[in-house]
Amino acid sequence: MSSRGVLICGLLVLLIAWAGPLPSLVPASFAAHMMLHMSVVGIGVPLVAIGLAPLVADRLPRSQLMLPIAVSLIDFVVVWGWHAPALHDAARSNPAVLAVEQASFAVVSLLVWVLALAGTEQTRTQAALSGALTLFFTSMHMTLLGALLGLAPRTMFDHSHHGLAGLPPLADQQLGGVIMLAIGGVIYLAGGLTLVARALRREVTP
Repeated sequence: MSSRGVLICGLLVLLIAWAGPLPSLVPASFAAHMMLHMSVVGIGVPLVAIGLAPLVADRLPRSQLMLPIAVSLIDFVVVWGWHAPALHDAARSNPAVLAVEQASFAVVSLLVWVLALAGTEQTRTQAALSGALTLFFTSMHMTLLGALLGLAPRTMFDHSHHGLAGLPPLADQQLGGVIMLAIGGVIYLAGGLTLVARALRREVTP
């Protein structure tokens, strides 16, 4: 599939995520909120980034290490910050705050993925390795957050009153943690491994 086709697929995933039924389920279900989050940063945004990366590679700053690391740290702060109970509850109870949350998730995730995937012909190996580091770091902190949510002995948020498909609040939260592990952690890890493989292939190719 061409870069434009992948970009269109990513935009369609984002449209379905934000215009579909998930946002209306967010106030009642932590798992629905997490599914919305992962649909955006784990599926839609990576596809958009794959489509955009070849188009913007020549326009990106030449810092192949510091900039991706800085962006991945910003992503860490944004993701964990929005899962602080006060901000999380505000996002699930106020549509305007939810929109801000989702926009911030999408923007920082897009920066992480575009910087990880983009590289000129001269810098592609170094860009792939630094990109792999940022995706590994993101996978690690998503895995940690998913594990904390999935293994917590009690609910962490005030708005987990009803669960997805009638689940009790704690089970609903644990399902949300599993969703983060299964989608976020795995996809970012797979992206990092793919970039390492790309760099190694370029090193052994004469």
